[in-house]
Amino acid sequence: MSAVVTGNGNGDGGGAPVLTKADFQSDQETRWCPGCGDYAVLAAVQQFMPELGIPPEKIVFITGIGCAGRFAYYMNTYGMHGIHGRAPALATGLASTRDDLSIWVVTGDGDSLSIGGNHLIHALRRNVPIKILLFNNQIYGLTKGQASPTSELGKVTKSTPFGVADHPFNPVSLALGAEATFVARTIDRDKRHLSEVLRAAATHEGAALVEIYQNCPVFNDGAFAALTEKETKDANQIRLVAGEPVRFGVDNERGVARAADGHLAIVDVADVGADALIVHDPHRLDPGLAFSLARLADNPTVPTPIGIFRDVQRPVYGRSLPTRTAPATEVELAELLLGSDSWTVG
Repeated sequence: MSAVVTGNGNGDGGGAPVLTKADFQSDQETRWCPGCGDYAVLAAVQQFMPELGIPPEKIVFITGIGCAGRFAYYMNTYGMHGIHGRAPALATGLASTRDDLSIWVVTGDGDSLSIGGNHLIHALRRNVPIKILLFNNQIYGLTKGQASPTSELGKVTKSTPFGVADHPFNPVSLALGAEATFVARTIDRDKRHLSEVLRAAATHEGAALVEIYQNCPVFNDGAFAALTEKETKDANQIRLVAGEPVRFGVDNERGVARAADGHLAIVDVADVGADALIVHDPHRLDPGLAFSLARLADNPTVPTPIGIFRDVQRPVYGRSLPTRTAPATEVELAELLLGSDSWTVG
């Protein structure tokens, strides 16, 4: 760990330690494919971590299997590289026993939405106080380019030579359906937006899921080009800002409004008027509007919402009910082990 400078912001050298990005950088060589979006996410996380004022020894990063699994090695915090899909389960166990820690899960679309799907939705449903960063590159990268649960229909890969036949998951709508209290989407190449979303997730009490569109330059390069390239991003990024009309386009000429049958539709503002546009409210307890926003785009090649879809409060797992602090006595343990629900085998 690097040296920590102390000070209170007035130059007198007193007060709490002042953390820097270097305090969160491990001594391990960062190794992903050149151009991988993971580098940008790692840099953003290490950059904003000092703002939390939490020392590295009070932060834990837990990862599963996949390219994202390397993340834990590059953070100078406590961490664990778990088995495939089980990072939310490991994080749930830790959160249940250590409410003094800031716990983060870094996972990929294959790791979290395939074998780990059940663990993911229940961690969100229970509102476990963990922050889940879901790197979505719509492909299995570590195992060399097979289709993942978010690969688009018809995509030809090594495991789907005739094209993907499975309907893909929409991670944001899945999380909203699980009643997650914080759900957001951002992009690896947009450092400012990525950092803003990460800050909001970090300060949220309870479970937070952040889907990060992350480019895989080897096996799925350009999957999010419509949202990242200079020539197309303004026309396709629907930025969700609390309290503001949902409006986008090169000249803000397009927006989102309710159609006659009640569903959300992308419209030309000139045709319907600015007053017809919906105003984004991530703090609505009913997730219906957020869910409808999540379903605006079937894939990221068309206008796609990014930002915070939902940010609400409800009881946090393990903190809403009284807990016993004293250990069980030998008599209590004996009653539990030898009570009416025990039996003899043989």
